[in-house]
Amino acid sequence: MSCELVVVVDKFGKPIGTEEKLEAHRLGLKHLAFSVLIYRYNAGQLEFLLQKRAINKYHSGGLWSNTCCSHPRPDEEIISASQRRLVEELGITTPLELIDIGTVSYCAKFSNGLTENELDHVVIAESNKVDFDLNVDEAEQCEWWQQSDIEQTMKAEPATFSAWFRLVLEKTTHHLSN
Repeated sequence: MSCELVVVVDKFGKPIGTEEKLEAHRLGLKHLAFSVLIYRYNAGQLEFLLQKRAINKYHSGGLWSNTCCSHPRPDEEIISASQRRLVEELGITTPLELIDIGTVSYCAKFSNGLTENELDHVVIAESNKVDFDLNVDEAEQCEWWQQSDIEQTMKAEPATFSAWFRLVLEKTTHHLSN
């Protein structure tokens, strides 16, 4: 992680420089990110492929979240970065038609002193079947969740999910309903 750079942005989302990943999170600098969410329709029900983050992640370990997420490298396109992380985190090499549906912005402070302050591109793809081979340093589990089960769990146990997941899910379901 010490060699990775994130793209720092101003309040309008314009890139203004780079910073080492962990330092950007220590300082709470606003930076670019992306969250991929793969979905399918199964027996008329909308389902999402979620991952449970590895317990050893630098924050939000052990929480359920979108299919994968990360930060684009400097000069890396969002879709290319999304494809890269699908392979790195989950071993997903299935060809997918990834679509960037826009951004969500959020700021979340964690008990370890780190802050996620992200302009997060939400990237989606529909796929009925995805083969995955988990990178255990990134994800503990990966499974399909029905939308109704996610919503029920969010109401009953909101701390089950990462801080950004609700925004990513809302952006995705809004997009899919239009």
